[in-house]
Amino acid sequence: MNILKKSIKAVVSISALIIIWQLVVLTGSFEESLLPSPAVVFQGIWEIIKDGTLFTNFKVSIARFLTGYLSAVFAGVILGLLLGWNKRIWSYVDPVVQVLRPVSPIAWFPFIVLWFGIGDGPAVVTIFIAAFYPILLSTVSGVGNVDAVYLKVADNFEIKQPALLFKIILPSAFPLIANGLHLALGSAWVFLVAGEMVGAQSGLGFMIIDARNSLRSDLVFAGIIIIGVLGLLLDRLVGLLESRIKRQWGIF
Repeated sequence: MNILKKSIKAVVSISALIIIWQLVVLTGSFEESLLPSPAVVFQGIWEIIKDGTLFTNFKVSIARFLTGYLSAVFAGVILGLLLGWNKRIWSYVDPVVQVLRPVSPIAWFPFIVLWFGIGDGPAVVTIFIAAFYPILLSTVSGVGNVDAVYLKVADNFEIKQPALLFKIILPSAFPLIANGLHLALGSAWVFLVAGEMVGAQSGLGFMIIDARNSLRSDLVFAGIIIIGVLGLLLDRLVGLLESRIKRQWGIF
């Protein structure tokens, strides 16, 4: 029932947005080349589906995204567990992280392109940077908030490292880690598109830039909609994986 209610609300809100969009087009405030109608944009979506453009660029983007995001998950969680557990080392590392964290991945882009060239490398590295810090910080925070009772029980049963880290601390810290995974997902997806707009010759971001250069505003809007929908689906997928892991570990 909850799923049905959420689905109905989603349909209503999206329908309202499309109606408002169409009404703005009908006012004639913008030329069609600047603001195409929903019907024209949906025709554009169908066009890139039929000719294979969407699928080709989607495969490239999702491969880049998974490579960068999963690398950030692995590095962020492992380092977060180790640094969160060793507070002395973290006290030295934390200032460096706090200085680097606010710097947008795009600010690094000139150097990333010089170091990794044009192609998949810059986009993957940009995604990694965008996702790494939220995951690292949420993991460190999660480790720091582990209930002391769990640690006492582990000590009584003489559970030592690395079993303590992965069997006690990781499950206890997982709710906060999961929040970081969600934040990192959205950030990584945004910067994937930004990276492909600047330093790639393929992908969804490049598809939008190519449409702009061809003066196809309908395909620009089509790309924006597709990116938004795919981002939503990825977020839901991570949510399902999170729920499954919580059930397996008995976290409610």
